Amino acid sequence: MDIGWFNPLNLLAGPSYDVRGKTALITGAGQGIGRKVADILYRRGASVALVDVDAAMAGRAASALGERAYSIAADVADRADMQRAVEETVRRFGRLDVVVANAGVTPRPATLRTMDPDEFDRVMAINLNGVFNTVRPALDYVVAARGHVVVVSSCAAFAPGMGGSPYMVSKAGVEQLGRALRVELAAVGASAGVAYFGVVQTQMTRNMLDEDELGQELDGYLPWPLNIRITPEEAARTIADGIARRAARTIAPGGWEPYALLRGVVNVVLDSRLANDTGLHRLIRQLEQRG
Repeated sequence: MDIGWFNPLNLLAGPSYDVRGKTALITGAGQGIGRKVADILYRRGASVALVDVDAAMAGRAASALGERAYSIAADVADRADMQRAVEETVRRFGRLDVVVANAGVTPRPATLRTMDPDEFDRVMAINLNGVFNTVRPALDYVVAARGHVVVVSSCAAFAPGMGGSPYMVSKAGVEQLGRALRVELAAVGASAGVAYFGVVQTQMTRNMLDEDELGQELDGYLPWPLNIRITPEEAARTIADGIARRAARTIAPGGWEPYALLRGVVNVVLDSRLANDTGLHRLIRQLEQRG
């Protein structure tokens, strides 16, 4: 159940923002959350540029929507690719109002001691640098349109990172990028927000938590209600509704909200408990043996 409606921080939202007649660029839009965001914004009257590293997947998604949808094959980790994607969007639609920096990947579960350094770099290049590469070339257009930017972080940004630290590190970086962007854009008439999600039922989640035996055990350390999963549609609706109110932050499912608000206290206690958990010690040793 999403209880975000009662979040007092929603009071920080700006005036309502209608996407009808606007243009939105969404990364990771060939599937999952990005695809669903494109669907919702299109239905609400926006033109949408669906950006994905998989050209065929993005093309099928755009074709299924209609004439106000356009697919662009680009890799968010490639700065020149994303500059081209932004320019192509503006050439196609004549404007760019909304950006949703959604593309992301997860690493195979591993400890910092045993993981491949190239895997750490890959996750950071897509999840963190990819957000910068997406947002930076779009900002002049967004400011001119007094538009809105959403960067997709995660509740992982403030959750313990054992066994999957590159993902948590990257999402904490996205959170800070979004916070800075919000303040900076407010000074020039535009807006930005950070989207946080718990566990979303995407292929990325299945790869990390469901199809990996040790990933399943790590997932078992999430207590209720933090272990509640949401669908990509629910996550996408949270983003789209946040755009409609220029929300500074959105979070789903709502069970994560108390943790987010109290994390400074909770994490001190939680980290101590986990560091002394013999079951977790066993799991980490198994991860290292596999590595």
